[in-house]
Amino acid sequence: MFRNAAAICLHLVGPLWGQKSGASLTRCLHQTLAMAKRLQARRLDGIDHNPWVEFVKLASEADVVNLGQGFPDFPPPDFALEAFQHAVSGDFMLNQYTKAFGYPPLTKILASFFGKLLGQELDPLKNVLVTVGAYGALFTAFQALVDEGDEVIIIEPFFDCYEPMTLMAGGLPVFVSLKPSPAQDGELDSSSNWQLDPMELASKFTPRTKALVLNTPNNPLGKNHKVAGSIPASLPGMWERTLTVGSAGKTFSATGWKVGWVLGPDRLLRHLRTVHQNSVFHCPTQAQAAVAQSFEREQLHFGQPSSYFVQLPQAVQRSRDHMVQSLQSVGLRPIVPQGSYFLIIDVSDFKKKMPDLPGAADEPYDRRFVKWMIKNKGLMAIPVSIFFSLPHQKLFDHYIRFCFMKDESTLQAMDEKLQKWKEGLRP
Repeated sequence: MFRNAAAICLHLVGPLWGQKSGASLTRCLHQTLAMAKRLQARRLDGIDHNPWVEFVKLASEADVVNLGQGFPDFPPPDFALEAFQHAVSGDFMLNQYTKAFGYPPLTKILASFFGKLLGQELDPLKNVLVTVGAYGALFTAFQALVDEGDEVIIIEPFFDCYEPMTLMAGGLPVFVSLKPSPAQDGELDSSSNWQLDPMELASKFTPRTKALVLNTPNNPLGKNHKVAGSIPASLPGMWERTLTVGSAGKTFSATGWKVGWVLGPDRLLRHLRTVHQNSVFHCPTQAQAAVAQSFEREQLHFGQPSSYFVQLPQAVQRSRDHMVQSLQSVGLRPIVPQGSYFLIIDVSDFKKKMPDLPGAADEPYDRRFVKWMIKNKGLMAIPVSIFFSLPHQKLFDHYIRFCFMKDESTLQAMDEKLQKWKEGLRP
């Protein structure tokens, strides 16, 4: 290993080597760095700041109920845990490499399971790629298909990795916003009230448009983008131009396993495989084996009361309804999601009452509000403005995002914080 590292260093400083006979490798390296105009690659410009780091750090410094980050704080289903334990303690060859593009039993069951949903006969070798989480699938797709100057249409609000991934690939993000319409009198506001203007969307397409990112249900809003109840790739004419990304993190409540996948036609996936084999090359075998066994179990129970895919949405809906009711008690206005396990809260009433919260002059209100809420109320959320492009952040800076995919004990802790908040509102 050290020999290879030295060889790489010698290759980098080779042009300098003859300048001073006998110069040490260390001196040559220093000269190389001194002569370089810049250290970091230009593709990193403007994407180094990550607001998640700031808010997670704030939440960890105090007695705070973390409702900001999107992870379950309860265990995966028993059958998934047993599958993982079996993968670790069973076949010793699961400690070794598997096929680069996916553990064969996993690619096989993904092809079978999602093939039925998509109405396609999927080839496990050509139409499925296993990745390091959905994040890995997205990054691989951007690197494989987006070129310098290509435009990528992103629907706002958007999960915040889409923009930097576009920029790192040399692409140009083009934004189009979902816009809220008023709720009917006496009704709770809903993510279904946020609409996309078809004419505005159509106007964003140009000869340089390469891709459109469609996140459904939308994070952070929870709006479903299905057309006539269908998965986008299953619509007429869409299979050949669509990549469908998913992960075991959300599917089996196991975000730390980092097993994701991307499904699509071979004409697209072959380019993702090229990026994959020249970057991560391979994903952890044991986690793939556990996910494969979990999907096999779910395929047998699909649509039945015993199915985790039936039980989980029911449990999550109960948690959503619990959170909605609790938040309303202190004057927060939740926007009820159609899907996902996030909901956003309208804090415009607080913006009117407390417009001058501490913070930088140009800092969006929702970021200042979340910092105030963490410090004074012991509750963490995520400001929704981070899910918008810079020119639009101030237009949507009166929303915050909560995650309700939490254990009952966490929701009870939230209730206790909200009860104290409510008592402070009484005259």
